[in-house]
Amino acid sequence: MTLFAPLAPIAVALDGPDLQTVTGWAEAVDGIAGVVKVGLESYLRDGAAGVRQVRGAAPHASLFLDLKLHDIPATVAGACRSIAGLDPAILTVHAAGGPQMVAAAAQALPEARIAAVTVLTSLSAADIAGIGLVGTPLECVLRLARLAVDAGASALVCSPEEVAAVRAEVGPQVLLITPGVRPAGAATHDQQRVATPQQALAAGSDLLVIGRPITAAADPRAAAAAIAASVA
Repeated sequence: MTLFAPLAPIAVALDGPDLQTVTGWAEAVDGIAGVVKVGLESYLRDGAAGVRQVRGAAPHASLFLDLKLHDIPATVAGACRSIAGLDPAILTVHAAGGPQMVAAAAQALPEARIAAVTVLTSLSAADIAGIGLVGTPLECVLRLARLAVDAGASALVCSPEEVAAVRAEVGPQVLLITPGVRPAGAATHDQQRVATPQQALAAGSDLLVIGRPITAAADPRAAAAAIAASVA
């Protein structure tokens, strides 16, 4: 997909200790990364005003609100309406919230791509079994992916290990977003199912979520530019 062209298909995860740091990172990657991702850490601390500052710091990037909503359908629909003024291109919900919840989000925020999170990339096979999900990680991901797309999700979040199978399951029109992307040799931190940017794109990913390999670098702009060049 070319949603973010000519900029790189990278969503920079802006999870930082304060708004000044986050907006600094956003400014550093503007014009390189196609997407800036604001997650719970920043949103809960800085609110809508903070999101607007991030958008001002990266005017060439699309906004990805990674809030992973998971509640009853009416509450999720209300939450979607409450952030509509921020005009996100992508908003995450948990596929495990069920088809009615996913549908409620898609109906309440039709201008955005509702991205359903299948199985968190921090979970190993043992973790997945421990919380009671039936089947292998791949089976769980595919089941939740199909459920979410059938309910109206137009994007999915899945690990690089599952993206090829998810692409085969849901077809070419669904935007596939892959966290757990690390340049070769980078630390994996708390991610369990990872791949390099090149591997993730080759497997069928459309958008790579990359945080600490860029934001923890001595020069975040140079780090973002190097990753963008590697996948050009």
